[in-house]
Amino acid sequence: MNSPYLAKTPSVTEIMAKVLLALIPAIAALVWFFGPAILVSLCLASATALLCEAAMLKLRKRPVTPFLMDGSALLTAWLLALSIPPMGPWWLIVTGTAFAIVIAKHLYGGLGSNPFNPAMVGYAVLIISFPVQMTQWLAPASLAQAHLDFSTILHYMFSGSLPSPLDAYTSATPLDTLKTQLHLAKPITEIMTLPIYGKMGGVGSEWVAAAYLLGGLYLLQQKIITWHVPFAFVATIFVFSGIFNLYDPALHAGPFFELAGGATMIGAFFILTDPVTGPTTPRGKLIFASGAGFLTWIIRTYGGYPDGVAFAVLLMNICVPLIDAYTQPPVFGKKK
Repeated sequence: MNSPYLAKTPSVTEIMAKVLLALIPAIAALVWFFGPAILVSLCLASATALLCEAAMLKLRKRPVTPFLMDGSALLTAWLLALSIPPMGPWWLIVTGTAFAIVIAKHLYGGLGSNPFNPAMVGYAVLIISFPVQMTQWLAPASLAQAHLDFSTILHYMFSGSLPSPLDAYTSATPLDTLKTQLHLAKPITEIMTLPIYGKMGGVGSEWVAAAYLLGGLYLLQQKIITWHVPFAFVATIFVFSGIFNLYDPALHAGPFFELAGGATMIGAFFILTDPVTGPTTPRGKLIFASGAGFLTWIIRTYGGYPDGVAFAVLLMNICVPLIDAYTQPPVFGKKK
């Protein structure tokens, strides 16, 4: 290695490209188990994000091409599209993506200045404003008996009607089903016999979680992210769910179900690891992710929403300045 012995830091475009690449296994798993609807959602979200990004850059008198090509808007679009029902109406995806880019990102100053994760802001707005549309998740092909083709998907997303009943293709998520059945006073052992559940999580969704894990390991290998956030987030959920499952297995799902269900894996490796809205110190990252893991488990167990990753992320985003203030090492020569 020649002088001056400085390591080359990857550009924003390179980082975003690798994160998008790491999402491909999960997208492939979603298509395999749930059909091609997610591809339509990704295209709608991507087009909306790029258009809104270009419009806001123009309004802010910033150069359009460099910022548009850095991949940050595209990543926000993909993360949001992967977090909401693939068969949602077109305006649901467009509204959430536009809010994420325009309000959560650019009104705070654009990339590097936004205090909240834009994709999770978009998700929170949608789940609070349109709870009915946000619950129409696709059933796995093994339960729905068939995938819908592209023309049928497009027809439904833009018209709201299908040639056959929508109930044949949608179902509640595994976490939503669990919460509903627990409210009906059914024990976990009985609930887990429902056809929607597999060995560790929901049918198909457990493989999607494994694909997110695979993509996350790639990001670790490429040194795009560090181990602190994924480890602390996953470990916290595992510990709390494990303790309460041991205490009362009839009311609390096991730790592996919590890890394979919902947005645990995409949250651990792709959402919480956002360098802009997370802490900068290793100790701060552990505190941040542990808090998000605890809040996720609390919301899932006692809250009104089946999954709590988005709200946990946003609540911990608020705490980032305080976490950084108390975990930054002292400046050399000064007492802390």
